[in-house]
Amino acid sequence: MDDNNQKQNMTPPRAKQISHLRDIHGDKVQDLYFWLNDYFKKGPHADQVIEYLKEENEYTRFIMKDTENIQRELFNEMKSRIKESDQTAPWFKNGYYYYTRTEDNRQYYKFCRKKKNLNSEEEILLDVDEMANGHAYYAVKGFNISPDNTLLAFGLDTLSRRQYQILIKNLKTGELINTGIKNTNSQTVWSSDGKILFYVENNQDTLLSEKIKRHNVGDNPEKDVTVYRENDPTNYIGIGKSKTGKFILLYSGGTLSSEIRYIPADDPELLPQIFTPRMKEVLYHVFALENRFLILTNKGAQNFKLMECPLNKTSVENWKELIPHRKDTLLSDVNVFKNFIVLTERKNGLTKIRIQNRQTSSSYYLDFDEPAYTAGPSKNLEFDTSYLRYHYTSMTTPSSVFQFNLQNREVQLLKQQEVLGDFDPKNYKTERIQVPSRDGKKIPVSIVYSRNFTKTGKFPLLLYGYGSYGATIDPGFSSTRISLLDRGFVFAIAHIRGGEDLGRGWYDNGKMEFKKNTFNDFIDCGKYLVNQKYCHPSQLYAQGGSAGGLLMGVIANEAPELWKGIIAQVPFVDVVNTMLDETIPLTTNEYDEWGNPNIKEQYDYIKSYSPYENIKRQAYPHILVTTGLHDSQVQYFEPAKWIAKLREFKTDNNLLLLKTDMDYGHGGASGRFDYLKEIALNFAFLLKINTMQDL
Repeated sequence: MDDNNQKQNMTPPRAKQISHLRDIHGDKVQDLYFWLNDYFKKGPHADQVIEYLKEENEYTRFIMKDTENIQRELFNEMKSRIKESDQTAPWFKNGYYYYTRTEDNRQYYKFCRKKKNLNSEEEILLDVDEMANGHAYYAVKGFNISPDNTLLAFGLDTLSRRQYQILIKNLKTGELINTGIKNTNSQTVWSSDGKILFYVENNQDTLLSEKIKRHNVGDNPEKDVTVYRENDPTNYIGIGKSKTGKFILLYSGGTLSSEIRYIPADDPELLPQIFTPRMKEVLYHVFALENRFLILTNKGAQNFKLMECPLNKTSVENWKELIPHRKDTLLSDVNVFKNFIVLTERKNGLTKIRIQNRQTSSSYYLDFDEPAYTAGPSKNLEFDTSYLRYHYTSMTTPSSVFQFNLQNREVQLLKQQEVLGDFDPKNYKTERIQVPSRDGKKIPVSIVYSRNFTKTGKFPLLLYGYGSYGATIDPGFSSTRISLLDRGFVFAIAHIRGGEDLGRGWYDNGKMEFKKNTFNDFIDCGKYLVNQKYCHPSQLYAQGGSAGGLLMGVIANEAPELWKGIIAQVPFVDVVNTMLDETIPLTTNEYDEWGNPNIKEQYDYIKSYSPYENIKRQAYPHILVTTGLHDSQVQYFEPAKWIAKLREFKTDNNLLLLKTDMDYGHGGASGRFDYLKEIALNFAFLLKINTMQDL
């Protein structure tokens, strides 16, 4: 077939329609694309689902064919900035320095260590480059060395479903042991003698973390003892170990409340003891010192406070206040050391690191002088040390790791991301502005652009957003983003409600019955950036992924005229149907975030904004949607249904593209270069439509 005939015959795919009636709360809704979940549900149309996704992929490839050269150029350009043969800043733990290093032309890495000092002989613990041979996807995480330094436990996922099998490597003999433990979240904890391994087992169907088990190394996992079972499907569970090494901590929590149990690490067969029973709408986390526990909690403190209690009297009536609640400051994390406590705080949307002397109670802050940045403690695994390791980055400063002497306050740069080529941070500028929302709130926006930028309203701008789960999208450096900035784009992050950027109240005011604030904030930020001439009125673009993909779906429905184009990555766009189906992974954990549509009032509110439910017969902007067939967080059929319905309703001739990666899941490719291909596609999409006239 010649190109002209192919062009004439290559029309957008149209998914077939099959009747499916949703009837709840007296509301009857016909969902003609419900059948697209049949691959996931192993239904009768599973093969047809795959065919449809392949048709969409072929259509996307055809439409983007004229960008293949620029995609290659972008890929090579971004890859050329990466130092291929590199090494992380080593971290110290129990007599060894650990690090990962990469080699030229290899997709993965090697996990290594050196004994006592960095001049010692290198020991390669895992050669992931070799292990990954023959696998389309290969993810290793949860590295956990036994207390005697002889065994390495880790999680392995080869399907991109975030379901890990546990393996153990004997570091003396080199033997790799398949424990037979499957369906875990990769977390493990060793007993003090290294003979017992605790892990979290997930439900095979819902993927919910369900049990914490105790495994005797070398035994058949069928003999493993369940030490805790989570009966509340709205909770997540996890495990960890106190920094002192004395306690194994078992965590159970949802969005609003949590509960912790603990086991002495040197007596691992004891039953877990409750730290303090679960309290309604109270979250708490614990940190062990030599003679007491510290408790980070929001009990009577929206932005959290720090409490303390004796090791043997942990119930809430024994808690005493150490650091009080502050309305203007979120206390988000605690790092404990023998002589210091390091507090991570958030004020005015920016992270602060506060050092407090345990003997004198005096404290001070580390200074950061850029208007928008990201900072925080990093790998601090030793309790008895005078050194704090922290990371720092901004939209113009590459990721950096510092070592701070807690005694004399000297700072040492251990490692800064090396950006190859002609990168010079002086060629870029960053700023932080406050955008007034429609209800009077001030929304922080972080912006970066090249030094050639002028506020004349002539530049294209890409606005990024998330706004859910209390997650903050802090302003950090991206070497790939340079390719966009150098081509004239401005990049901005809207720190909208639903994140914790301005404290816990900022999150509370962007979830459940206040969720629409998230969407309104983002739209208001877009309008403000246009009005203040940060970008051309017809060259404003938006991007978001997962829950940020939900954001993209809503703004496409509610303000389609504002955006020239939208990139939605693994978008959560079918909120009602997903939240009604408890068999879909992770659904029940989300009730406190979105609401439970089995309750009519909450059903009505979710339905009023869910993108799939609110597609209109109107013109939409150019849209590129990416997803993964094996996505465990947002199943592929949500974006597939959304695209299918958009094709039915939209009245414009703008591009509507769906790309499904048939090998990967929620996080995309596992190799350190493969992910650049999707970024190249995204950027090529923006550059393509930026030169197109309105259709």
